[in-house]
Amino acid sequence: MEHTPETHSKQVDIYRDTWVRFLGYANEVGEAFRALVPVSAVWASYAVATAYVSADALDKGRKAAAVSLDQSGPTKLLKDVLPSVLPSFRLLMVLYRQAHAEDHGKASRVAVAVVDTFVWQALASVAIPGFTINRVCAASLFLLGKTTRWPLPVRKWTTTAIGLSTIPFIITPIDRSVDFLLDSSLRKLYGEGEKHE
Repeated sequence: MEHTPETHSKQVDIYRDTWVRFLGYANEVGEAFRALVPVSAVWASYAVATAYVSADALDKGRKAAAVSLDQSGPTKLLKDVLPSVLPSFRLLMVLYRQAHAEDHGKASRVAVAVVDTFVWQALASVAIPGFTINRVCAASLFLLGKTTRWPLPVRKWTTTAIGLSTIPFIITPIDRSVDFLLDSSLRKLYGEGEKHE
């Protein structure tokens, strides 16, 4: 692998660039195994996926909070104006208003990052794929029962295999559909044109 300045400057996102990303698929695996395991195990897989979604949303909020403010804030005002003028009530009021506006901007950035990431992940990683795998497995178990004379354990294992093999094929279409859905609805409310990275 070639080390360029670009590869060094890009920070690794543990929730999207490492094995931790697979925790978001826990509920799909749980749904695929629904015919073989107790329902509590399926619900536990949803707990793992939801914990992943929540951790990713909080991480994106933390990163949005750490984004440095632009140079037009109170620091620049202090450096440029204070040496040339005596401190006055008016200058203090300007500084106060500027700082308050930046705090509000920072809070807005954090809220948008958390909400956008949580909603996107909840839909694209938990709700839609979980429902999809659940229905694929239910349909395959039903069809295998109607069209074969296989024993029930064989039908259940076949259903699980079908569910697991479906997961890679549904990821990209669901991700793109959720992007489109959020781009044409929620993201218009807060002016974000694309998914929060």
